[in-house]
Amino acid sequence: MLKQRFVLDTTALTDLQTREVMGYTSLCEGMKTILDLIAEARLHFGISCYVPYPSVYKEMYEFASRNGCDREVVAKIDTWLVKKSPDRYRVDVTSQIFHEYVSYMRERINRGMGVAEDAIWEAATECLFMENPQNKKKEYREEVEREVIGGIIGKFRNKYRAALRYGILDSAPDIDVLILAKELDAAVIASDYGIEKWAEQLGVRFVPANTFPMMIKEYLRHGPEVVKEQEDEDRKRIDYSDDADFI
Repeated sequence: MLKQRFVLDTTALTDLQTREVMGYTSLCEGMKTILDLIAEARLHFGISCYVPYPSVYKEMYEFASRNGCDREVVAKIDTWLVKKSPDRYRVDVTSQIFHEYVSYMRERINRGMGVAEDAIWEAATECLFMENPQNKKKEYREEVEREVIGGIIGKFRNKYRAALRYGILDSAPDIDVLILAKELDAAVIASDYGIEKWAEQLGVRFVPANTFPMMIKEYLRHGPEVVKEQEDEDRKRIDYSDDADFI
């Protein structure tokens, strides 16, 4: 059997949808359970799960620490995930990929600018329709900031994130995950549309984080010990049937 290799993004261990699907009660429980599955897969099948070092490893470590996970979680990360720095100088990526990426980023930046312009116009329009007594300039300014600008800025931030960040590689760890997967001919495990989109561009296999635990369970369900136990049960059943026919 060809040994599988996976490169994990932080979301492979922290994805909320994965916790809901698998029924984990907390983030720390979910991380422990997934890491235990990885341990079993490594021991029974030699499946290797890598994490880019130090970028993604540091993210995982800090995520576990911020959410109050005990030291056992970090110990499992150190034990069962192979830490490896991606070879950024030797992995070849075609110039066409970078050309498309630059064009894509330019389009997203322009869309973000459009959202910002809409927010500015909306704020200006709202201000024009408010009373502005000169003797209450300070109170008016505070009211505008509280009643108008605050709400518009909140909406602007949400729209800006959606327009600019969704579907793009917006961090060094994201790029490290893809480069390491390309270097190792491994599949990427993540819950990130940007990584998924550019994994397709780079010809890298992609597995959604919420299906990864079930994939490992399926491997384990057909492990050597399970198959042997099933064969023993079938053999016993056949032997019993032969004895019954003889009687």
